[in-house]
Amino acid sequence: MSRCFAMLKPGVVNRRLVGEVISRLEKKGLKIVGLKLVHPSKELASAHYAEHESKPFFGELVDYLSSGPVVAMVLQADDCVLLTRKLVGKTKPSEAEPGTIRGDYCTHTNRNIIHASDSDESAEREIKLWFKDDEIFDWQDCEAGCY
Repeated sequence: MSRCFAMLKPGVVNRRLVGEVISRLEKKGLKIVGLKLVHPSKELASAHYAEHESKPFFGELVDYLSSGPVVAMVLQADDCVLLTRKLVGKTKPSEAEPGTIRGDYCTHTNRNIIHASDSDESAEREIKLWFKDDEIFDWQDCEAGCY
């Protein structure tokens, strides 16, 4: 089992799509082991996007992420990062396939509706940034192995 950090950005919350997006992740069989609603500070948003700090769109990313509440999640599954990224779709809406979350709900790259870790290393860093150890619950699924 591996873990992935995922975040539903302010646009999803504003559009009242939180339940629908989470449902799609769960229907695939991803196990939610951490979940919370957070209104990120500019500092947290900057730390989250630290790898983009030198890029011209950094300020816009930080402003958008800190503009309202987000839903932060820790997902768990075999090959969790790869699986989550496939469900989420490509970052650019024009390249995101229909049937992916971005392909179905996103129209503008800078207002991207969902974030998902792009590697196991990123997942580990992002999970530590957004969650304390006691906020993650590796519960036992009575249906484990059925998916």
